[in-house]
Amino acid sequence: MTPPVQPGGDGLPGRTLPSLSSALSMDVLLLLVAMVWGGSYSAVKVASGEVPVLQLLALRFGLSFLLLLPALRGLAIAGWPAALGAATLVGLSLLAVFVCETLGVSLTQASNAAFLISLCVAFTPLCEWWMLGRKPSPSWLLAALVSLLGAGLLAFQTGNHSALHVWGDALMVAAAWLRAVIVCLTHRHSQRHGLPAMTLTAIQMGVMTAGCGLLMLVSPGPVWVPLPASPSFWAALAYLVLLCSVLAFYAQNHAAAWTRPSRVSLLMGSEPLWGALIAAVWMGEQLTPVAWLGGVLIAGSCAWVAHSRAQADATAPGSGTSPHTNSRPVKGA
Repeated sequence: MTPPVQPGGDGLPGRTLPSLSSALSMDVLLLLVAMVWGGSYSAVKVASGEVPVLQLLALRFGLSFLLLLPALRGLAIAGWPAALGAATLVGLSLLAVFVCETLGVSLTQASNAAFLISLCVAFTPLCEWWMLGRKPSPSWLLAALVSLLGAGLLAFQTGNHSALHVWGDALMVAAAWLRAVIVCLTHRHSQRHGLPAMTLTAIQMGVMTAGCGLLMLVSPGPVWVPLPASPSFWAALAYLVLLCSVLAFYAQNHAAAWTRPSRVSLLMGSEPLWGALIAAVWMGEQLTPVAWLGGVLIAGSCAWVAHSRAQADATAPGSGTSPHTNSRPVKGA
């Protein structure tokens, strides 16, 4: 039996509501994405040690774009210029995320980066308030303060407070904020334009490839360095292209079309734990007890935000209608 089409609990009027089993499958999918992205910090750390950051990004997203070229057939819809423009804006925002994130990982520990990026979960409700008109609850404000305390403990752990590490940690915090903006932008884009998730992913990869190429041309130093022959570099690049870019981005875009931004960002709540574990096994990194305390505070506050938001969604009057029905209009893409 086909589920009813109505303005659903995720604020997507006219879409078929997913069944409970589909929702559970999506949660499992997001958990797998968290595991994959948890390993991306170690992969970036390995690859960025052999080629410049912008060249690594150009390789990663250029190869991903080539693999996703057939998905551009999804642009054959009415109003495709507006959809393409909105997707391009999302791609430019993602480029800013990955420049901050990749530079940050190259300057700090992979485990540090994994924990700090999870601040995205605490930032997302604020972005929802700003972009989608949904005011955060007092519990979010408390969680945000706890997250910031955890970030401070993590960034200034004993023996890890050099200027480069501080800059790396600051870039990861900036990337976390931009990630929260991206989740809301993707949610809004899906509501307005309805591009297939794989098509949106292909456009994002193309925009980021072109952006990296332009940045390489205007940056000081050589535009392109010879590619290394080491197996570790190519293994890390394959992991970043196939798992982190193609599959994980598709999964996130698909989930963002159906699910509240706060729920999608919940995957960041477990990502740092996987990131720290993989960094310890793969890179041999070690965190001090103070750093682990900071990481636990961040992950715990993220889980609290997601739990309290899920309870609010379940108990709110009229939860079967669009949560954005009474929101202020959103502008832009």
